[in-house]
Amino acid sequence: MVDERASDKGPPDRTRPVDHSHDVYTVANIITVLRLILVPFAFAVLIEEVNDRVAFALFALAASTDWLDGQIARRTGTVTVIGKAIDPMVDRLLLAAGVIGLYIIDRLPLWIMLVLVVRDAYLLYGAWRLEHHHMRLPVTLLGKSTTAVLLTGFSILILGWPVLPVAGGIPLGIVAVYVGIVMSVTSAVQYTVLAQRAIAAVDGRGAA
Repeated sequence: MVDERASDKGPPDRTRPVDHSHDVYTVANIITVLRLILVPFAFAVLIEEVNDRVAFALFALAASTDWLDGQIARRTGTVTVIGKAIDPMVDRLLLAAGVIGLYIIDRLPLWIMLVLVVRDAYLLYGAWRLEHHHMRLPVTLLGKSTTAVLLTGFSILILGWPVLPVAGGIPLGIVAVYVGIVMSVTSAVQYTVLAQRAIAAVDGRGAA
């Protein structure tokens, strides 16, 4: 028997854009999950000092796919709610794995680890406070650039090459990390200002 209700709908409208915002099984999300799975393996190989090249390959692969999944999501129009939530979390886990692992094997000083851990804890606290106002700040260009610079610096430090021929040899990776530290603190200030402005705008509308 023919379902007349189905025939009344006519052919599907292929000119209307498809809403992928609540999809889960997109290519970009699958890459993000694979990146998440790589994090503990990269950390384990790093702290066990099994092989610097293997640790570098795992860490660099996880870091590079951060750019890849974002590009795929934007170019295919499959930016999803879950992807926007998971991607920053994976970035933080990868940064934590890098900085803690490099500290454990004595390639980064304690103060750098403390600065980055405290900065991330501060931003997480700020995000939690914003949730009470039903707000979420988008990732800024400075924030994404900070992550890219730090991950690049960590990757180079894991590999142990190249070394700059100054002051007896300075790893290029530590220079990138120092730049990333400055950017990290600056981006934290930027997010603080943006959050204060957003809350003030909401409070101002409420008062009006």
